[in-house]
Amino acid sequence: MPVQLTATEIEQWLVGRVVAYGKIQADAFTIDTPLAELGLDSVYALTLCGDIEDEFQLEVDPTIVWDHPTIRELAEGIRQRAEE
Repeated sequence: MPVQLTATEIEQWLVGRVVAYGKIQADAFTIDTPLAELGLDSVYALTLCGDIEDEFQLEVDPTIVWDHPTIRELAEGIRQRAEE
């Protein structure tokens, strides 16, 4: 990660990805809404992992999305991974 980001900043980035991929309004969900309820499928998860790797320069296994099923949890998982 080029710059130390907070979980909140990562959450905001993830919200943008969910809005773009899911084609839903940002006010239609919260960061605690399960990603599966937002239409997250395996293709979407793989694409999101690619975006995470590009944005934060991290290698992530696609299971990160299933291990952290909400935006809040995923942002924290990314933040922790970046600190390793």
